[in-house]
Order: sequence, then structure tokens, then C-alpha cells
Amino acid sequence: MLEESYIPSAGTKSDSMGIEKIFTVKRQPFSRFQTLLKFLGPAFIVSVAYVDPGNFATNISGGSKFNYNLVWVILWSNIMAIFLQSLSAKLGIATGYNLPQMCGRVFSRKTNWGLWVVAELAAMATNLAEFLGCTLGLYLLFRIPMLWAGLLTAVLTFFIVYMGKYGQRMLEIIISVLVAVICISYTLEVFLAKPDWTQAGLHAIIPSLPGGEAVMIAVGMLGATVMPHVIYLHSQLVQQRNGNHTEQQKKRHLRMERIDITVAMNIAFIINAAMVIVSAAVFYRNGMAVETIEEAHRSLSPLLGAASSGAFGLALIASGLSSSVVGTMAGTTIMQGFVGLKISDNITRLVTMLPAMLIIILGINPMQALVISQVALSFILPAAIIPMLIITRRRDLMGSLVNRSITNVAGWIIAGIIIVANAVLLFLTFSGGM
Repeated sequence: MLEESYIPSAGTKSDSMGIEKIFTVKRQPFSRFQTLLKFLGPAFIVSVAYVDPGNFATNISGGSKFNYNLVWVILWSNIMAIFLQSLSAKLGIATGYNLPQMCGRVFSRKTNWGLWVVAELAAMATNLAEFLGCTLGLYLLFRIPMLWAGLLTAVLTFFIVYMGKYGQRMLEIIISVLVAVICISYTLEVFLAKPDWTQAGLHAIIPSLPGGEAVMIAVGMLGATVMPHVIYLHSQLVQQRNGNHTEQQKKRHLRMERIDITVAMNIAFIINAAMVIVSAAVFYRNGMAVETIEEAHRSLSPLLGAASSGAFGLALIASGLSSSVVGTMAGTTIMQGFVGLKISDNITRLVTMLPAMLIIILGINPMQALVISQVALSFILPAAIIPMLIITRRRDLMGSLVNRSITNVAGWIIAGIIIVANAVLLFLTFSGGM
């Protein structure tokens, strides 16, 4: 049973009583809306991972180098994300356990140690992107030296995580506010950029990969959008609203969670698409292939005005802070679920911060590090997806919420697409096609 204040345990008496009140509310229109509001939240926490600083790096790079050509990657990655997050939520609702815990019950200890190692690598790649993003935002917006900005990022992250002692709902509110800041910032960016909406719409529908480097960036976009650590996390977040329910109540809980997922994931899609579109409209149109986030921030001011560069920096800070909190929550779920390790969350966080601090100290290009970290996440994705598909297809574990045949087929197709994309990237890298 997980002990952290921001990861409530499932099936407690208070949880069960609270959820019963939700399910027994009178079914008047306003009452139904109030019921829905009580279920909204878990997917909004998860959605932060889809607009984290890694997305800034891959989306800006893709838009500045390949115009609107890669908008379709964002669309299809979002469709995959909705499907996979729905499966993760269903697993948590049906079993009363999160995905790492179920892996610990279903697979051998040797297999779970392997899954844990891969998941921890995903957590390190994720925290690298989050930490660097907030640090860069503080540096760009307030001119705080990178090293001090990194330390401030650590302090702010620990403070927000500490607020979790007041319950998961408090974190849901804080993160929703930070996501709203990102939305408002990029709404302003789109308004100022004046993109070619016809071209953006066409490339959202028509796939194209103009060159080997486009494949790497596309795989990075996929890894930045369909992130493995939140596949583990979502199955835990639904536990606060879970309890000892009938099969019918579990199905209703899942319906509500799917609404939560659809709303939150599509907001994340709009933000991601806006990043690519703004980058294409501003940088590609002016013949600029952006190589660093600092260059992107610096170039926005003369091209679109100070308001644009300010909004960009603010969005980067909000993205880094919110995703750092989500990374901490996911790290705890991963650490305790697979092999039952109980290590202080603060120690876990400090360890995963080390790669980002080394990059800052060594002066490595943060944007290149961000893109590479997102490509690494794409390679790790199958290690999260395949165990989830194996578990959710078993009736003895899932009951009436077991996957239908078409769900299993769709899941394996998505896993296959990701594996093939990664294989193509490897081939192009080692054959010199990049």
C-alpha cells in the first residue's frame, strides 16, 4: 500500500464512503454536472506530461526545420495517448491497484526487476526534461544564472510536492492552474504569429517525413507525447475515487474518467499543435532553423514583440514546474510498485535531478539534451504498454472491464507502430541516413 500523502491508497473506508456519495447523487442535469466535476482531475495531472519542456524542444525543432509537415505526428500521438490513458485508468478502476503493483503480482520477480530498471530510466529521462525546462524558463525570463535557476527549480518543486499533504485534489488544482498558464501563453503566441491555417490543417491530415532528421524529431514528438511514466501513474491517480464497488459502479467510474481523459488530452493536443504551428509560422517562415531554446526565446522578441518572448518564458516555467511534480508522483509509484522498494521520495528526486545538473554544469546544449531524452522515452514506451495489454486482456484480473477483442488489436497495433518507428530510427542512425 502506498504511503505518500499525494498518492492516496485505494479502498479505504473514507474513500469508499466518499465515492458512494458520488454514485448515489440524484440524476438531475445540474447534479450530473456536479458528479462529473468530482471525477475531473486525474487526467489533468497526467496531461501535464504531454506539454512538458520536452514537448517544447521537439515541437520547436520540428516546426522551425520542417514547417507544418509534422503536425500530423502530434494528432496521431494524441489519439494513441487517449487510448493508452483510458487503458491505464481502466486497469486501476477494475483491479484497485496501479500498473506497477499489478506487474508485481502477475510477472516473475526477475521480470519485474527488469521492468523497474527500464521504468527508472524513463523517470530519469523525464525529470531531465522537466528540470531543464523550468531552469531555462527562469534563466530566460528573469536572467537568473543557470546554476542558481536549477537550485530554485528544485526548491519550488519540493514545495509544490509538499502541498500534496493536503490531498491529491490540492495538487490537481495547482497543476490545472499551471496548465491554464501554458494555454493562455500559447493562445497569445498563436494570435501574434498569424499562421497559415490551411497548410496547418492539411499537414494535420496528410503524413509526411521529409528526410532522416525528420524521423528522429517525429520519434521524439511521439516519446514526448505518449510518455511511459504517466501510463504507470494514471492507474494510481484513479484510486482516490475508487472503492469497493459493484461492476456497474466501476463501469460508471470508467465512463466519467474517459470524459476526464478526452477533455484533458485534447487540451494538451491543442497546446502541442500550437507549439509546432507557431514555430513554423515564425521561425521556418523567416528561414531560421532553431537549435536552442534560448535562440527561440531571443528571436521571438524582434519578430513578434516582447509580449511573445515573455509568454514563451512563462509557459516554459509553468510547464517545467507542473511536470516536475507529476514526475515525482510517477517516480514513487514506479519505485514501490514493481519490487516494493521504499526509498525516501526526496532521495529519489535528488538522484533523478543529477543528470540535468551535470548538463547545466558541463554547458551541454539543453535543447539537444531535451530532444534526445524524448527519443529515449519512445524506446522505453513498449515496456509500459505491453505489460498493460497483457494484464487488461485477462478476465480473471479485470472482471467485466476486460478488453474487448478490438481493444486488444488496437493496443498491439499501437505498440507495433512505436516499435517499428524506433527500429527505423536505429536503422537510419547506423546506416548514415540521418
